[in-house]
Amino acid sequence: MNNSTPKNYSTVCPYLMVDSIENQTEFLKTIFSATVKEALKTPDGTTQHGEVSIGDTVIMMGRGSKNFPSQPSMNYVFVHDADEIYRRALSHGATTVLEPADRFYGVREAGFKDFHGNTWWIAQPIKDVSLEEMEKGFAEIERSG
Repeated sequence: MNNSTPKNYSTVCPYLMVDSIENQTEFLKTIFSATVKEALKTPDGTTQHGEVSIGDTVIMMGRGSKNFPSQPSMNYVFVHDADEIYRRALSHGATTVLEPADRFYGVREAGFKDFHGNTWWIAQPIKDVSLEEMEKGFAEIERSG
């Protein structure tokens, strides 16, 4: 059987366009314990394309250019300790989007932006919540404005 997805990749992979793949890679290694899969370099030694793994997901990165400019992305990452990851991110230059808090939909969640403007939402599962409970929670938010 012919499978169009390469081994060790998921069908959908985030692709970040950034000014510095080297800096983005170091940030992801430090914050999420990412492991480097590959770094394709130009003759001058600059990384043109890079890939890291966070858990079971490969994140691809390209160096921004005139034709393909850097642009912010938004990513959602499940973690074991949202508070620790959040603190680590802030201590390495990230800025707060949302401080860690327990959410009615069963996660401890926080958000931060990195130096390229990418938003990273982190979620630590804390309890199982039914679809009905989540719908009630969202309805409460709608009612309260």
